[in-house]
Amino acid sequence: MEPSIATSIGQIQLDKPVMLASGILGISLDVFNRLYASGAGAVVTKSLSTAPWEGYPNPTIFSVKGGGWINAVGLSNPGASNFAKMIEPNQDVPIIVSLVGSVPEDFETMIKEFENCKIKAYELNLSCPHVAKVGLEVGDDPGLVKTIVSTVKKATNVPVIAKVGLGTSNYLNTVSNAVDSGIDAITAINTVRAMAINVETKRPILSNKFGGLSGTPIKPIALRCVYEISSKFDIPIIGCGGVSTWEDAVEFFLAGASAVQLGSAIGDNWVGVFDDINRGILEYMKKNNYSTIKDMVGLAKKS
Repeated sequence: MEPSIATSIGQIQLDKPVMLASGILGISLDVFNRLYASGAGAVVTKSLSTAPWEGYPNPTIFSVKGGGWINAVGLSNPGASNFAKMIEPNQDVPIIVSLVGSVPEDFETMIKEFENCKIKAYELNLSCPHVAKVGLEVGDDPGLVKTIVSTVKKATNVPVIAKVGLGTSNYLNTVSNAVDSGIDAITAINTVRAMAINVETKRPILSNKFGGLSGTPIKPIALRCVYEISSKFDIPIIGCGGVSTWEDAVEFFLAGASAVQLGSAIGDNWVGVFDDINRGILEYMKKNNYSTIKDMVGLAKKS
């Protein structure tokens, strides 16, 4: 019998385990349809705010020697209301809406905008490393995490995911507070705070000075975080950070994730990366006699 690469992240059912991460190509329904047709199990939107944000001036992205990217786009987006109108015609694509805010009321307001939209889940961005008063500053505040998650869970029946990252406090405390407040799943991790300096101008390259490092350099960190979270909490996990091959995806499954997200890999391999990874996962499952993704999840923790 042919193995199945369908997966579930709690209540979220997906035909394929590889998703688009937030922040990459996440702003157009036409693009979402193309990504879905190319093998993405779901697409996560750019992080949306209550009102449109322009983001930072250029330069906002820098290619790291040896692989990876540092970006400080500044969460530019058209605002939740405008974006909801854009995706309302959606019928087929599994869309996960990423939301960012600084107080619980921000999230409650935005969720109301999507009442008429067909979406799979919300992903709460509690970990952006380069925008003040949102992201990591929220994730580092245990009380605020609890209040935001509780507020969102009361406001919707759609599954809710918390995206965590590495801030000034122990990220496992953020996970713990989110789990205690009823979160449905965890995405780990967001980009890691970083910077680059031009040796000729002797100045930081990015206009914001600091940005978020993504891609291959952070995969070992993300993998460690998924392993730690799955070892300490009974919560579905989406692995994110440096996924570019089927081997990367399988590592995250073995560490405890039920699905993965990718973003930076599109810069190198364009949208064909989804189908390449899906086919590689399927061949690995055949070789090891695994019937489902679940058969692999967490095996690296077993003695």
